[in-house]
Amino acid sequence: MLRGGSFRAGFFLAAVALATAAPSLAGEGAAAPWYAVDAETGQIRDVEGLKALAEAFPDSASVRLRLLNAQLGVEDFEGVLASLSWLKQRGYVFSETAQGQIPELVGETFAARARALLIQKAETIEASEVVATVPAEAGLVEGLFAPESDNVLLATSITGNSLHLFEPENGWSDARIPGANDLSGIVSEPDNSMGWIASANLDGSEDEGALFTGLIGLTGDIENPILVPAPKGAAVSDLTISTEATVYASDPLNGGIYRKPVGATELEVLIAPGTFRSPQGLALSPDDKRLYVSDYRYGLAIIDLTSGEVERLSSDVPVILDGTDALFRHGNNLIAIQNGTSPMRISAFTLSQDGERIIAARVLEQAHPGWTEPLGGSIAHGALYYVATGQWDRFVKGEPAADKPAIPTEIRRLALSAPPD
Repeated sequence: MLRGGSFRAGFFLAAVALATAAPSLAGEGAAAPWYAVDAETGQIRDVEGLKALAEAFPDSASVRLRLLNAQLGVEDFEGVLASLSWLKQRGYVFSETAQGQIPELVGETFAARARALLIQKAETIEASEVVATVPAEAGLVEGLFAPESDNVLLATSITGNSLHLFEPENGWSDARIPGANDLSGIVSEPDNSMGWIASANLDGSEDEGALFTGLIGLTGDIENPILVPAPKGAAVSDLTISTEATVYASDPLNGGIYRKPVGATELEVLIAPGTFRSPQGLALSPDDKRLYVSDYRYGLAIIDLTSGEVERLSSDVPVILDGTDALFRHGNNLIAIQNGTSPMRISAFTLSQDGERIIAARVLEQAHPGWTEPLGGSIAHGALYYVATGQWDRFVKGEPAADKPAIPTEIRRLALSAPPD
């Protein structure tokens, strides 16, 4: 749980040391603490500080890579081998350049052992099919929604501030919502009476005039949307929705988590900035009592929606949990689109009965040659529909990069195993 746990520097190391020295109760319902992280946490660079951070976030490859760099810097080559072993066990693949540099950096005595801990080439796993292609004119497509009740797709554009509809018989059409900012996450209420889209300046574009930040509700009349503003300074992006139509939103730029109860006219703070560094994907437990959150740098967390307490989702098996851009629940599995690790992958994490631990993991798709960067999506018809060719590298502050014109955006369908009854 949170409340008192923090990880910024100095004396916090002692708190982590005490916590990690306690007897392990894994498998017995013991909660793993989530330590608050912020920009200052990213400034920890010494080996001891990073070891403690790795203890606090034991499933973060980002933290482990920072520790590896620090160990190289002080010539702690036994520590380097331990970090390389951790990464190899979880399928991490270094770039070709890094694979050449690491054995040289550790010296002749350790070079052969280091080389043996490097995976030379990522295994390619292809399991999806292209079901639609958004025209390049749509720009940077981020969010995607596939309704269970219909055979259509809805995609949102960051740079176009637009909504795009795909109908198999008619192809793509687009619409602009008055006053909308960059559009990203998109969900529908359970009875399909209302759709909600996140609107905020996410790409740093210099907009002409004030654009709306918050949730945009659509009932069919796109010219007269329902506007639910976010608190000042927030920039909402990923969304999920409960069976009772409460909408939850993450702010990847500032670290907050927000929610809109049914009938609310403004977003309320669920978790204030300062707990997460960059919260992104969101998924709810079957009973809507827990909210799973992906922090892009540190892993997966659980918010108890009754108490507001935050825990870390722990794992009984070796996994990488950071680098998760989008998160979904499918039965007792969390489906994670992980574009922030190497190789990029889509993973399925099987949860324990109480939902507080990962008890199994498998890679559903990985290093797909058709990907640029997999982004948002949604689950419908027993499959994950997702954006396969993300284009964040092709835009700078909302404008096309000079040397990288926009390309069409492929939407892929990845069949999922049927959830247990």
